[in-house]
Amino acid sequence: MPATLRLVASDDTGDEGLADLLAACARGDRAALQRLYEATAPATFGRMLRLLRDRALAEDALHDVYLAVWRKAGQFDPTRGSAPGWIAAIARNRALDIIKSRRRDAPIEEAGDPEQWFDAVPAPDMALVTQQDVAALRACLEQLSPTARAMVQRAFFEGLSHAEVATVAEQPLGTIKSTIRRALIALRACLEP
Repeated sequence: MPATLRLVASDDTGDEGLADLLAACARGDRAALQRLYEATAPATFGRMLRLLRDRALAEDALHDVYLAVWRKAGQFDPTRGSAPGWIAAIARNRALDIIKSRRRDAPIEEAGDPEQWFDAVPAPDMALVTQQDVAALRACLEQLSPTARAMVQRAFFEGLSHAEVATVAEQPLGTIKSTIRRALIALRACLEP
């Protein structure tokens, strides 16, 4: 099995392998960057594409992310988190920078069609969710206000933190937190039998 395939494993060995590659990048090992890229770029690109919603822009942003990984590899501390998490944070920050600089984000009320929030092919860990559950969730999401629905979308389907949602929405963090909390309470009540 090629080394890059072992690196994407979810066990501790995979994370240690990625941390070792980051350490090698910090020492200037370009081959380590290539292996790190091969092991992590698909997931990173998927995140960028979900956040930016533009394939060309996501490809450019992916390039920027790995330049930043190369430059900052010496700052990675495996005691503070995993290598994939560290790379994901760089990717998320880059995507938010692009969103802010381009001012391409629509008002929070226009976050898009809820049908687009769900992947056509569910991730393996979501395989246990039945179609009935998905349909019920969609119906409950439709009962939320457009603003609350958009905030839930950004926080839970796009992976933004509450602070990032506040930045994108240009609203105070407290407003975002309370709106999302009320929306989650409403969703829980709607989904309970």
